[in-house]
Amino acid sequence: MLSQEEQARYARHFSLQQVGVAGQEKLKNSSVLCIGAGGLGSPSCLYLAAAGIGRIGIVDPDTVELSNLQRQILHSQSSLGLSKLDSATARLREINPHVKVEQYACRFNAENAMEIASQYDVIVDGTDNFPTRYLSNDVSFFLKKPNVYASIFRFEGQLSVFAPHLGGPCYRCMLPDPPDAGSVPSCAEAGVLGVLPGIMGSLQAMEAIKIILGCGTPPLGRLIHYDALNTSFREFNLRRDPQCPLCGENPSITHLIDYQQLCRNTKPTNMMDNQDEISVEQLKSKLDEPFNGLLLDVREPWEYSAAHIDAARHIPMGDIPEFMPELKAMDDDQELLIICKSGGRSGRVMDYLVDQGFTNVYNVTGGMDAWSKL
Repeated sequence: MLSQEEQARYARHFSLQQVGVAGQEKLKNSSVLCIGAGGLGSPSCLYLAAAGIGRIGIVDPDTVELSNLQRQILHSQSSLGLSKLDSATARLREINPHVKVEQYACRFNAENAMEIASQYDVIVDGTDNFPTRYLSNDVSFFLKKPNVYASIFRFEGQLSVFAPHLGGPCYRCMLPDPPDAGSVPSCAEAGVLGVLPGIMGSLQAMEAIKIILGCGTPPLGRLIHYDALNTSFREFNLRRDPQCPLCGENPSITHLIDYQQLCRNTKPTNMMDNQDEISVEQLKSKLDEPFNGLLLDVREPWEYSAAHIDAARHIPMGDIPEFMPELKAMDDDQELLIICKSGGRSGRVMDYLVDQGFTNVYNVTGGMDAWSKL
């Protein structure tokens, strides 16, 4: 039953034939798990709470940083340094004190995913990495839960609902194998306009609410593409793949797997193997001694200005071909160490240099993110 205060709060819903009092009670008795309290998770959580979802679970192990505030609207200046869960919980309680917020201060992984997700009706995937996307898809399939998916890249977004138990495909039907490691830049590398995840996360909240209410048509078997620069939406049909290793006719995936290893194992053949990587600890040891070589920072100028290693030579990734004569003039016994933010771009630069004939070249794993934690 809805209290008198709740009736006043949700009055605008009652006028909608698809919601009404019965629909609002459905929302109150429902639960949604939001994986991530970042760019996509922020608007999703805010609108789910405002709509009156009874329980919202949030999985996120991170703390609020200044660079989050450009797009992660759950958090504010006063939240800096707090856990994202505490920041999100405080904000959602201000939005709607009738909603129960449940915190999971951990990474969503193969060990805990089934236990966490089994407690919720709908899964909203607000992640920004492939291992967790595959994990959330597989968990949703095994538990027969709708998986509301969205992703963003620069000025473009994608949205779908993956739910084989409702007749649609799963994420693996669309993308059977992860892209080559390092081939897709992260938001930190490629950039993203802050309002874009706000749009896509709001659409995720809408789809979750529609599923709970049983109204409208969710995008099962459809991928919705949003182009912010051209203000346009396009729709692509997604078919359930009978050869899908998860939801196909002869599945080979029957339990959760090592998703980090799955995505690590997709490196292009030319890219570095372990002997062509060095850790930031090894880098520090080299720099503490007379170093016979070059440390090359391939990040963008604004990243380099914010923080850099004094010994590094700065050449943005896109400018590497222009500096090839200078790099090729290095002695063969000199090491060429490449660093970026987290290791993706530096790996691609290394792959390019190997193709150009370089042999004494190494990628600094973890990049400046790892260096900053030394």
